[in-house]
Amino acid sequence: MFDDRPQQLLLGAAFIVLGELCFASMGVGIRIVSSELPNVMVVFGRNLIGLMLVAPWLLRHGIGDVKTKVPGLHLLRAAAGVAAMYCFFYAIAELPLAEAMLLKLTAPIFIPLIAIAWLHERVSGLLWVALGIGFAGVILILEPDPSQHWAGVSPVALIGLLGGVLAAVAKVTVRRLSRSEPTGRIVFYFALIAGSISTLPLFWGWQTPTPIALLWLLGIGIAATLGQLALTRGLSLAPASRMGAFGYFSVVFGAGYGWLFWGEPMTLTLVLGTLLIAAGGLLASRSRHVEPVLSPECAIPQRPASRSNRPSATEMPSSQ
Repeated sequence: MFDDRPQQLLLGAAFIVLGELCFASMGVGIRIVSSELPNVMVVFGRNLIGLMLVAPWLLRHGIGDVKTKVPGLHLLRAAAGVAAMYCFFYAIAELPLAEAMLLKLTAPIFIPLIAIAWLHERVSGLLWVALGIGFAGVILILEPDPSQHWAGVSPVALIGLLGGVLAAVAKVTVRRLSRSEPTGRIVFYFALIAGSISTLPLFWGWQTPTPIALLWLLGIGIAATLGQLALTRGLSLAPASRMGAFGYFSVVFGAGYGWLFWGEPMTLTLVLGTLLIAAGGLLASRSRHVEPVLSPECAIPQRPASRSNRPSATEMPSSQ
C-alpha cells in the first residue's frame, strides 16, 4: 500500500519530472545521431549502453540480487518498452522535438484505462478531468491538419501515438513490478531483455558508427538509464494513475531544446497547451485516489521488498 501523504506524492512527482528531463535530453542526442545512423542502430546503442551502466551494480551485489519470481512481467515490460522506443525514436527523427515528446506523452491518457483493467485501481472524477485538460493541451499543440489522412494526423504522428500506447503498458507494468521488485532489479531486467530484443534487427540494419556517433550514443544511453531509474523510483512511490500527468513536463523540456538547438518556434498554441498540461498535472496531484482492489488472481501477498533488499541511492552507481 502506498503512503498518500503530500510529501510522498511530491517526491514521486519530482522523480517523474527528473526522468522526463533526462528523456528530453536523450531526444536531443537521438535527433542529432539519427542523421547518421538508422533507427535500429540508435535503439540498439541505447540499450547496450544501458546494460553496461547497470552491469557494475550486478557485479557488486551478485547474482542473488537479480533473482525474480515474475519473469513474465519483466518480459512484458521490456517488450512493450523497446517497441515504444522504436516508435518514439522514429518520431523524434522525423518530427519537431516538442511534437515528438507530446506523442510520447499521450501515455498518461492511456495509463488510467490500463491501470483500471489490470491493476483494478480506482480513480476519481477529478483525475479524469485533470487528464482531459492535459489531453486538450496535447491536441492544442498538435494542431491536427484536416488535409491529412487518419483524422488529420500524419502517419509519422500515428507511429508516435502507438509508441504512447506501448509506453503506457510498460509504465503500468512497472507499477505492478514495484509491488515486489526493487528498483535496481527492474532497471537491470529492462536493460538485459531490451538489449537482447534490439539485437535482432542488426542482422539486416547494421552500420558501423563513427567515433562522434559513438559519443552521442553514449550520451543517449546515460540519459535514458538515468531517466528509467528516476521513472521507476517515481512509480514505486505513488500510483501510476496519479503520477502519469507529471510526464507532461517533457513538453516544456522538449520545446525548450527544440527552440534552443533548431530554432523551432515557441508558438502561442504551444504556450497555451503547456499551461493546460501544467493545470492538469496540478489537478491530478490534488485528486483523491483509492488504493487498488485486487482480483482473485492478484490476491497474493503484495508486501514490497524489504528495505535491506532495496538498493538505496548510495548503493546504485550514480551513472545510472
